[in-house]
Amino acid sequence: MMMTYGMFVFALGTAPYQELQRQSAWRHEGQGRVGHRPARQYLGPGDDTITLTGTLLPHFTGGQQNLDQLRQMANEGAAWPLIEGNGTFYGLYVIESLSEAKSHQMRDGSAQRIGFSLTLQRVDDDRADLLGSLNGALARAATGLLA
Repeated sequence: MMMTYGMFVFALGTAPYQELQRQSAWRHEGQGRVGHRPARQYLGPGDDTITLTGTLLPHFTGGQQNLDQLRQMANEGAAWPLIEGNGTFYGLYVIESLSEAKSHQMRDGSAQRIGFSLTLQRVDDDRADLLGSLNGALARAATGLLA
């Protein structure tokens, strides 16, 4: 297991990613002053964005159904915990965007290669109202949509 996002597990059989990029920001508001640089006041943490990029090879790794599962999670608008395989807890994240690029099509149009980019945005850990419900995840697992 490389990482888990809620009930979705990033692994070789689902959606292995080749790169994880993290961008963190902090808010320092400026107050204009005559004849001097603006005075800065620290207001707290800003955006914390994680982008996972990878390539799916449906004959060897996960395929379209795994990206569709992530889209379904995004449609719910819920936040899920993001935990790396080594135990690192990143916090609660929502899916901000998911893009894919299909190439090397077979005769029937199915792709042999699917590149993807998943952007996750952190939300405050105390926002329990945004936390995803396991009911939807368990229903997907029961119907076989969870790989």
